[in-house]
Amino acid sequence: MDAGVIDDYVAELGRTLRGPRGLRLDLVTEARDSLLDAAEALEDGGLERTEAERAAVEEFGAVHEIAPGYQEELSVAAGRRLAALLFLAVPLTAVMWTAVWKLFPTAPAAYDAWPGWFVPVARAVDVVQMVIGMIGALALLALGRGRRRIRRPRLVARALALFVWAMMPVMLVLCWALMYGSNRPDGFSDYPPGLAASVVSYGFWGLQLYCATRCLSLTRRRTATG
Repeated sequence: MDAGVIDDYVAELGRTLRGPRGLRLDLVTEARDSLLDAAEALEDGGLERTEAERAAVEEFGAVHEIAPGYQEELSVAAGRRLAALLFLAVPLTAVMWTAVWKLFPTAPAAYDAWPGWFVPVARAVDVVQMVIGMIGALALLALGRGRRRIRRPRLVARALALFVWAMMPVMLVLCWALMYGSNRPDGFSDYPPGLAASVVSYGFWGLQLYCATRCLSLTRRRTATG
């Protein structure tokens, strides 16, 4: 059945909302189903189809009135996605690189060539990565089960995205320092596990920045029709 007025309304709502595609489609579909049910009930009450659809839309509310509520849900969903990525990817990266360095056949003399600050910096990288993973876990909990106790979950998602952008240069500097301090052991540049770990690490970093940037965009204050 061609919904007419309802289809126009739902199309406008879909153009207004921004966020994870799957959830956005679910929200728009849910709104459409609710409008169709309301229109059918009004039509059964004696209204013409077009009038019933128009009345259902008016009762549902204008797009600029209901869009902020839907957009809040999409923003929180983007925050949960970023939190889950930090919780899983960052500790996994730390464990992966620990295994790579443990397995790489480094000559004992190479350890003596490392500067005195190398081991403390390496430990600092591990600690920072674990802290980032813990923050991701806390944010995931806050934006999930703990959401009922948070008045503005959008701000939690935005703070998490800002945290990712703030920590990224710190991690890059620390990792660069480790590569510089290790004096690039012979054979490591062609070491398959090391190459695979590098690809995975860069991929995770890129994905984190993408999700954080997306999250910042979605949680920025804007008018409902913007």
